[in-house]
Amino acid sequence: MDIGIIFPQTEIETGKAAIVQFAQAAEDLGFSHIFMADHVLGADPEVHEHVRNHYYTHDSIINEVFVTLGFISAITERIGLMTGILILPQRSAALVAKQAAEIAILSSNRFRLGIGVGWNHVEFEALGMDFQNRGPFVTEQIQLIKELWGKDIVDFHGKWHDVSQAGLNPRPNKTIPLWLGAGSSFFPKPPNVVLQRVAEYADGWCPNFEPDDQGREIVTKVNGIMEENGRDPKTLLLEGRIRTSGKTPDDIKREIEQWRELGASHIGIENRRGGIKGIQSHLEAMNDFVTQVGFN
Repeated sequence: MDIGIIFPQTEIETGKAAIVQFAQAAEDLGFSHIFMADHVLGADPEVHEHVRNHYYTHDSIINEVFVTLGFISAITERIGLMTGILILPQRSAALVAKQAAEIAILSSNRFRLGIGVGWNHVEFEALGMDFQNRGPFVTEQIQLIKELWGKDIVDFHGKWHDVSQAGLNPRPNKTIPLWLGAGSSFFPKPPNVVLQRVAEYADGWCPNFEPDDQGREIVTKVNGIMEENGRDPKTLLLEGRIRTSGKTPDDIKREIEQWRELGASHIGIENRRGGIKGIQSHLEAMNDFVTQVGFN
């Protein structure tokens, strides 16, 4: 099972130095991948009630995900890179296909594209996209992106997208794994339509539930949907998330085993939201995980 690290968006300093230190330390310590959250804008909680007491506001430092992962690909050699989770329906599908292909090529196929539908209508409005239709819209985006990655020439005409005999160049020389987010820390149980989308389109998925009875029920449900549609559940990978705040090394080891029993192929270690701030604190937290918990 691969164990990666969640990039501490909002909790480390801006600029090149902190990103270099974090990425190179993660690789040197043996983490399998860096998982990086995405937001373009943060809303002002004084005006927008839905972000009051939220983790992402206009005060939050959020590095742009494609630029930062492209930069990290150039300063590392082995560690995997993943958008976790890119808010796809507030972006152009063709542009995302192009950006993802470029990072995959520049990183020598270390990149996974993780996508989700988002929750902050303020971002959608600012980017000129429709928040209300984001569910069906993202399904069509996925279909188009897969075609753009897989074909020299694409002729695609959907409800929202038209590509007339055009294609990407360069295209990825290897299939880019497409992962879907499911649920959030506020609403960990995903709606059925999200589980349907995971079962139909995803190479892997990143739920926000715990590896408990409810988690097992949700995994079983997704597996059942896949079987109903003639798809082998064993082809779908799963990344669990472990939030380390307030947990002992033994607690974390037990949770890793619970995810393993649930069938997880990957784990994302999240040291965020535990009261630590600054690059040095996050470097220490990563080192503590390796020395006290390890990758076994």
